[in-house]
Amino acid sequence: MHTFSFAGDWSNTMKPFAMGIKQEMERHGYQYDADIKPDVQLVFHFVDSDSPRHFRRRGKGTFVVTVTESKQSTDSILHAAYPILIQSLGNLMIYQDASNGEPETYFITLEQGCYPIIGSMEEEGFFQRVFERLRPLATSQLVIDNTFYPDLPEELWDGDEVTEQISWAGRKLDELNLLPAPFPIEEMLPERAYRHIQRLYGIGGLSYGNLSARKEGNRFWMSARGVNKGSLHEIGRDILLIKGFDQRTPAMEISVPSNLEPKRASVDAIEHWKIYTEHPEVGAIVHIHAWMEGIPSTEINYPCGTVQLAEAVAEQIRRAEDPSRAVVGLKNHGLTITGRDLDDIFQRIDGKILPQVPMS
Repeated sequence: MHTFSFAGDWSNTMKPFAMGIKQEMERHGYQYDADIKPDVQLVFHFVDSDSPRHFRRRGKGTFVVTVTESKQSTDSILHAAYPILIQSLGNLMIYQDASNGEPETYFITLEQGCYPIIGSMEEEGFFQRVFERLRPLATSQLVIDNTFYPDLPEELWDGDEVTEQISWAGRKLDELNLLPAPFPIEEMLPERAYRHIQRLYGIGGLSYGNLSARKEGNRFWMSARGVNKGSLHEIGRDILLIKGFDQRTPAMEISVPSNLEPKRASVDAIEHWKIYTEHPEVGAIVHIHAWMEGIPSTEINYPCGTVQLAEAVAEQIRRAEDPSRAVVGLKNHGLTITGRDLDDIFQRIDGKILPQVPMS
């Protein structure tokens, strides 16, 4: 049973929206949980646009949709709304622009997408359209837990020829300006809130994207979460050896040196794991927040780090003429590119990358 809850103050002008979306969620079989239990899957967090407070998650699998209304006129909905999304620690935001009287509804995403929902709340089909935008969040299973094993052989503590390739590839992405900082999150949040979002939300803050290369079997080296991909050096902190996936927890299993406190794995590790497991001929994977023309794409904008996104990407790679050299678009998000090795990937994308991801 999928569950959802409300948090914050929705008793004022946002009550019509709250009641409308509640009815629509229940119509689709979602159960309302007034107590906000730790295992609730989706929380609608109603905030004041002038002083947004964050909802403190009690469960790692909880997704939060910030809901706010503003009467301030603006030339850019995205620029007005985006800081509220970050300050409220939301996964997604529903922003109601009431500057002209009747509220106009927009979705704001962490990838800086901004989409209007056509029509007013009184119109038939409005909340169905809202629900369809929310469905990927409400049905996703997040994989952000890590299990660390201090069993990395000492001869690998300084890396190997594969990690040297990953370091080179990270520098190459930086030279191509494909590692933009997603947003200055550490400047927009108090330190305590920043630590909370890192722990439960999977955001690092230094650069977008990730890259990996197969070590042997299903084990692969991968850039860690929240590190500068343009400067990957230390094993166990900048680069991790992913050795397995525990589906029961669920958690990524990581081999690390016994002499340090490791960094956490990228939230996209589950996606890389699925690709390497299904396609032994894939030797490397690069994920960037950019685009290429004429590529197949996932149909649903599932969140990063979810089983559903990993499966959607894997399905597109299965359909590729050569899965070991595939380019897959992640809707409203970016690219996942497979290759025989990292050099193969960079040769194939040279001169073809578009920095702006199309939003729809």
